Amino acid sequence: MATTQTRPGQVAERLAAFGSTIFTEITRLATEAGAINLGQGFPNFDGPDFVKDAAIEAIRAGHGQYARSFGIDELNRRIAERFTQDTALAVDPDSEVTVTSGCTEALAATFLGLVDPGQEVILFEPYYDSYMACVSMSGAVPKFVTLRPPDFALDTDALRAAVTPRTRAILVNTPHNPTGKVFTRAELDAIAELCREHDLIAITDEVYERLVFDGEHIRLATLDGMWDRTVTLSSLGKTFSLTGWKIGWAIAPPALTAGVRAAHQFTTFATATPLQHGAAAALGAPASYYREFLEQYRQRRDLLVAGLSDLGFEVYAPQGTYFVLADHTAFGQPDDTAFCRYLIDHAGVAAIPPSAFYSNPVDGHKLVRFAFCKTQDTLREALERMQKLR
Repeated sequence: MATTQTRPGQVAERLAAFGSTIFTEITRLATEAGAINLGQGFPNFDGPDFVKDAAIEAIRAGHGQYARSFGIDELNRRIAERFTQDTALAVDPDSEVTVTSGCTEALAATFLGLVDPGQEVILFEPYYDSYMACVSMSGAVPKFVTLRPPDFALDTDALRAAVTPRTRAILVNTPHNPTGKVFTRAELDAIAELCREHDLIAITDEVYERLVFDGEHIRLATLDGMWDRTVTLSSLGKTFSLTGWKIGWAIAPPALTAGVRAAHQFTTFATATPLQHGAAAALGAPASYYREFLEQYRQRRDLLVAGLSDLGFEVYAPQGTYFVLADHTAFGQPDDTAFCRYLIDHAGVAAIPPSAFYSNPVDGHKLVRFAFCKTQDTLREALERMQKLR
């Protein structure tokens, strides 16, 4: 599925090749066809009332002006407290926490503030598509290590071979979108060893940290010698079903935070003030909220995995996130793009072709990604529509 291209000379060369994201394209096609959208990863239900009420109260209380650039005091404190509760690492909310406009901006600010043109960044593929755009905007050079089905295990030899004298950083996304993989301690230990050996920084995207069904979410920053060289990124949207709020954050020691903030102050400068107040309320949620949240998603995952398997897909059940990768080759389409068009046209269901997430698109041609951040009724209707594929 080709992305929309722009005439040469209108868009900077470093971004022109990206065109429209695959998420934009699939959502457009799904809307035009009236398809159920299991492509883009946004819930079709709203976040909790207590979070929304806190943001509304902040608006009514007059919190409508610029916030402190790196975040309102209450939210920074809640982020630091939550991180310390999870890791036992003491975090200073003023010097080590930066609130951003979603994790997407946190990624961009980290790349722009800490990676110089010509330096190399190691990405695990398939990768979330904004990673490559961030690499390009910073003038860095991507190096790829491929995670392959069925278990998407890390090839530590391939990772070691990817490190060169130009390597600046390794970007780790765990739980991993789109595979649903949760990196093991042994895999993270191997990454940490390379970071220490070659004086690299680690950038960790942990937005799905509360969606771990199997295995354990281990923060790379907690491993020996890694706090001083890790930027931990996360956000509100996935855990509280408020993706449109775009509240994210970066946690890092002061030396790395300085780079993040150097870029952040000249991109968004500050994030929406009343929504930060809502986010602070969200992070005060009791443990029971997270237990119920995880159980509801476990039910959705199991429903979709069982339904896809019954239809004839080879399904790679995710350990985390709210995505499922499956092999579509049983249905006779030549590649993932053709299959996703066929799925929209003939079954009225939209999914994402993962070839967009590989340096070599052929590596993703047999795969399709479904999102299960939808109500169970929506998932059942999508599976019923896909009976037409039999």
